[in-house]
Amino acid sequence: MSETKEVNQSPEQETQSLSELLQIRRDKLGELQAQGKDPFAITTAEQTIHAADIAARFEELENTDCAIAGRMMTRRDMGKANFIDLHDATGRIQVYVRMNDVGEEAFAQFKKWDLGDLIEVKGFIFRTRRGEISVHAKEIRLLSKSLLPLPEKFHGLKDTDTRYRQRYLDLIVNPEVKDTFLKRSRIISSIRRYLDSQGFVEVETPILNVIAGGATARPFVTHHNTLDLDMYLRIAPELYLKRLIVGGMERVYELGRNFRNEGMDVRHNPEFTMVELYEAFTDYHGMMERAENLIAGAAKEVLGTTKITYQGEEIDLTPPFARMTMIDAVKKFSGLDFDSFRGDDAAARAAAKGLGIEEVKDDMAWGDVLNLVFEEKVEEQLVQPTFIIDYPVEISPLTKRKPDAPHLTERFELFIVRREFGNAYSELNDPIDQRARFERQAALREKGDDEAQMLDEDFLTALEYGMPPTGGLGIGIDRLVMLLTDSYSIRDVLLFPTMKPLEK
Repeated sequence: MSETKEVNQSPEQETQSLSELLQIRRDKLGELQAQGKDPFAITTAEQTIHAADIAARFEELENTDCAIAGRMMTRRDMGKANFIDLHDATGRIQVYVRMNDVGEEAFAQFKKWDLGDLIEVKGFIFRTRRGEISVHAKEIRLLSKSLLPLPEKFHGLKDTDTRYRQRYLDLIVNPEVKDTFLKRSRIISSIRRYLDSQGFVEVETPILNVIAGGATARPFVTHHNTLDLDMYLRIAPELYLKRLIVGGMERVYELGRNFRNEGMDVRHNPEFTMVELYEAFTDYHGMMERAENLIAGAAKEVLGTTKITYQGEEIDLTPPFARMTMIDAVKKFSGLDFDSFRGDDAAARAAAKGLGIEEVKDDMAWGDVLNLVFEEKVEEQLVQPTFIIDYPVEISPLTKRKPDAPHLTERFELFIVRREFGNAYSELNDPIDQRARFERQAALREKGDDEAQMLDEDFLTALEYGMPPTGGLGIGIDRLVMLLTDSYSIRDVLLFPTMKPLEK
């Protein structure tokens, strides 16, 4: 069926044609099975080299034998000889298949194969008269039958919804997509390598939690039948990791999934990947250095430089990153000096309303309003890497207060390209203060705030045994991958993003 016919057909004709194509492929499979040549019965294949290696090492490999395996993506039929494109995990290689070389019977079977079929080729490496590096086939074998036709080349898989739902098809038809996920793997490896080299121990903590703690977020709720107990998918591993610091594991990290029952957009997915690390005997300044090293190191790993381009904007990830207090940032970008009405909640609310911020609530404290103004007026201004430091205590229930300004905490968030990439504290290790902070969160929860934190008695008990001064840091892996692969949406860096089910 030609491209022109497919494009010009009515939906009814296309449905009929697709049905016919599906039946033809199944008939071919049935014929093979009747001949005792069921491709699905094959258990192994020979693969001595990949396509990219052939291209990279052609000078030394020319005229040597090889065995390759992959998916047949195109065919150029010249009668008793064909050129096909075979795609494997590393890319594309051209294969020359001639009847005189593979045998008349094998060639006749080959001519019945379809685009999308998985095949094995044994032959030798050569360059065609047109100069293209290729494999000259001596033996060919069908390994697996594709019963569904691939999207047609020029009008193929462009719809993003289909691409996200059927990522396997996206990877077949759009090979460049694979590069994003290869880079993702390298970014994660880079982070692990750095932390391991610095004496951190990778650990695993529970994903099913009795108490949803460690972050301000709405949890997913599930039920344990044997215990007849509601449980929560973790929103953060923080409280477990800090228990390990109490236990004497001075440097720990966990790289894994968190789950938050919140909105979905180009920056948010209900399940996402984070690295959280905790280090005894340091503070949030030490965490700034860790964050710079992690991000700059990952950039060098996958891009070879710390100067990158994201969505058309040049970003410099070279340490050190800029630092600015939240109060100074709000003053710079909104004109409001929150120091001038510190302790006067009503004045803070009135000032924010004067800026046209409608989300101000009558029960908001000074620190809550400061954070709201920051979110509304400042975040969109933070393009280059910037540590926003010294957050108000009201929104930092797990963070140590600043000794010379107890209304503030030793906390930072890292912003790049107008997005938060990391969150870090000098960890609160005062069990009495921590209880008071938890109790304030519990009061907010009773008022209907589903994102407020729960009181964790066992964690308080751990703190009462004594936790050393500690710095903690969390960095969102998905957003970091977005930055380093120039991806607009978080769905572009998740192999299988959460999707609303299709209506049947």
